[in-house]
Amino acid sequence: MKSECRFCFIVVLFVVIGSSSVCSGLSTREIDRVRGKGVLNNKDLQVVDSFVAEAVQELMRTRDFSSVARLHTTLMSRYSSGQESAQQQYVEQFTESAYKHISRALEQSKSLEPKDRRFKVVVNLLIMIDNMEDVRLAGLAVNFLEDQNEVVRYWAVRSVTGSAVTKKLNVPSTANLRQAKAIVSGLEPMVGRSSPEITGVMARFAANINISQGQELLLKIADERIVAYANWTVERELLDATILKLLCDKMVEANGQERAELGRRFGQLYSYVIQRYIKGRDRLTEQQKQQLVSVMVEIEKSCISKLMETPQATIKSALERGDYQKIVDEHDRLLGNEERAGELLLRLEFDYGRSGGSKVVGPSVLGERAKAGG
Repeated sequence: MKSECRFCFIVVLFVVIGSSSVCSGLSTREIDRVRGKGVLNNKDLQVVDSFVAEAVQELMRTRDFSSVARLHTTLMSRYSSGQESAQQQYVEQFTESAYKHISRALEQSKSLEPKDRRFKVVVNLLIMIDNMEDVRLAGLAVNFLEDQNEVVRYWAVRSVTGSAVTKKLNVPSTANLRQAKAIVSGLEPMVGRSSPEITGVMARFAANINISQGQELLLKIADERIVAYANWTVERELLDATILKLLCDKMVEANGQERAELGRRFGQLYSYVIQRYIKGRDRLTEQQKQQLVSVMVEIEKSCISKLMETPQATIKSALERGDYQKIVDEHDRLLGNEERAGELLLRLEFDYGRSGGSKVVGPSVLGERAKAGG
C-alpha cells in the first residue's frame, strides 16, 4: 500500500472514532458506585451488565459518531474495579457482559442501513474488542478477517493479534490452543492480499504465538515477500526489517530442520533486499532506496551481528561511501553465491533448497526489473 493509502487509514479512523470533546450520554453514577465496593452481590453485577449494554447500545444508536471517542474512554476507564478484593468478580462480569452484548450488536449490524453506518458500527465494536484484550472477545473478530473493507480487516486483525491476547493464548489449555489455531487459520488466506500494515501485525503475531502453525504462517509471509521482490512488485520495503528480525529471533531459538527453514527465508529475503538496492539504484525512487538502506543497516546491526556473534558494520560503511562492489562482496561473504556458500549458511547449517540432488548454496539471483515494474 502506498503512502496515500496509509493516509487514508488515518483519515478514516479519525472520522470513525472522532475527536470531539462532546460527552457521551452514558450514565456512570451507578457503575462508579459498584467500582468502589469491596465485595459485589448479584445486584451489583447487574449494574455492570447494564452499563456495558448501555454503552454498546449507545454506539449502535449514534448517527453522527461525534461522541464515539468519549464513549470508548468512558467505557474502558471502568473496565476494572477500584477495589482489589472485587477485581476478579468485576472483570469477569464485565467481559462476560461485553461478549454477550457485542456479539449481539455485531449480529444486528448486518441489517444496518446505509452501509456506511454499518461500517462505522462494526469498526467501533472491533476497536472496543481490541481495547479489552480478551481472548473470548477476540474470537468474535475472527469472523471479520475476510471482510471486504480494508479498515474493518485491519481492526479485526488488531483485535485477534494484540500482545496481551497473544500472551493469554500462550497459556496452555485446550480452549486457548483451539482459539490460537482458529486465528492462524483465519489469517492465512490474508497473506499476499493485505496491506503492509496488516502484514506486519500478522507477522508479529505469527512469531509470538506458541504453536507450530504460527511459525508456518511466518514462513508463508516471508515467502510472499520473497515472491514480491522477485517480481519487482514489493511495496513498503521497510516492513522487511520487521520480518527479518522476527525470523532471526526464531532462528536463535530453533535447531535442526526448523532452523534451516527459517534460515532459508532469512537468507533469501535479506539477499533480495540487497540485490534490489544494487540493481535498482538508478530506477527506484529515493524513498524506496532509503527504505532499503534502513533495512540493510538495521539487519546488519541487530541480526547479522547476533548470528555471527561479533559486531558487523561492513554494509553500513560501504553504503556511507557509496561502494556498491563492497556491498556485493559482503553479501556474497555472508549469504553466498552460485559458486560458494556464505559464512552465515555454514554457521547456521541451512541452504537454499536443492537442484539436481545437490544443495543450492547461493540465493536466487534477482532478475532485471520489467519496464513497468515496481
